Amino acid sequence: MLNTTLCYITRGDEVLMLHRVKKKNDINKDKWIGIGGKFEFEESPDECLLREVQEETGLILTDWRCRGVVTFLNEGGTGEYMYLFTADGFEGELKECDEGELRWISRDFLDSLPKWEGDKIFLDLLWQDAPFFLLTLRYRGDKLTEAVLDGKRIR
Repeated sequence: MLNTTLCYITRGDEVLMLHRVKKKNDINKDKWIGIGGKFEFEESPDECLLREVQEETGLILTDWRCRGVVTFLNEGGTGEYMYLFTADGFEGELKECDEGELRWISRDFLDSLPKWEGDKIFLDLLWQDAPFFLLTLRYRGDKLTEAVLDGKRIR
């Protein structure tokens, strides 16, 4: 299983989002996602988070918290454990990202952007300030076929 981090950095009622339009053969092509990436060898979740955020945005996080773990399962593919974070403290200047376009988006507008079907589930949990959660999202290609939150099937 692949280990990754994903972070939603907030500034007031805005969220820093990455529109994935620059990488070739990108599973996230044309989707809007948070900031994050794959663990490097012997890296902890928070070390991965801090490195990925700085590499992709130029920002240095000063206040963050882990909100849950999302397990992605895809028929015929490899699985992924994603450590999900939010952050509202940071320093530095936003830089250009080589994976896509960074943009501050109003949370009210976020639902209208193209993203993975399961992202809406964990974004709703984040915005409701839900306690730490375990979420399993099962996909068949791009289609979400099952969602299980803390052991209870919700879809």
